[in-house]
Amino acid sequence: MRTNLFLIRHGEAVCNVDGTLAGIRSDVGLTERGILQAERLRARLAATREIVADTLIASTLPRARQTAEIIAPALDLPIILDDDAQELRPGEADGLSIEDFLERYGPFSDVREDPYLPLSPGGESWGAFLARVGSFLHRVIREHAGETVVVVCHGGIIDASLLIGLGVGATAPTRGQFHTRNASITHWERERIIGVDTWRLNRYNDNIHTRDIDTAEQITWARLYEGEGAPTAPLPTEEPPEDA
Repeated sequence: MRTNLFLIRHGEAVCNVDGTLAGIRSDVGLTERGILQAERLRARLAATREIVADTLIASTLPRARQTAEIIAPALDLPIILDDDAQELRPGEADGLSIEDFLERYGPFSDVREDPYLPLSPGGESWGAFLARVGSFLHRVIREHAGETVVVVCHGGIIDASLLIGLGVGATAPTRGQFHTRNASITHWERERIIGVDTWRLNRYNDNIHTRDIDTAEQITWARLYEGEGAPTAPLPTEEPPEDA
């Protein structure tokens, strides 16, 4: 039984541009460019049908919820809102600029020494965030085993999925970081291979649908991939044997 989990980061948000820590109180959603990124993703999914999903879940933060609302027609699914798909919760720092945060609380690098130090009072620590993401992903795959699930979420959720899925086990933030792009697709596939339940990362940071935003000509998805399926689908020789 195969379970497919597609994690989609929200489009460019106002907080990404103005440099604020936006939680549930201060998140005001997407920029015009972020809306356009989500619309490009919707056009791609509608034309290619590369993701035929059974369930669509979205973070309750406005920037993710708005992205999900834009792409939902291409998936023909209702949106299930889930608080556990939120980004790391900033607590009292919600709405502060990075400069104001640093002046008030100091550098976030302190969590390298104490991974259970909250971002600010009432906020979430990196260790608690990783635990929440792991619990959330486990719940999703347990409740939707054998299905294809799309989760519209945040860069932190996707980064945490990589740490958890690849078994890195980093409790504190690592010095090297992932660079998850807005409106990008990350695809995890779970199946039993040689008697072992295995996660395979099929793609990460797939945002090719946004590459034509500043160009004169748009990608014509229907013509480009008509009859060919998803451009990143595994070749037949890459599939595990049926008796594995």
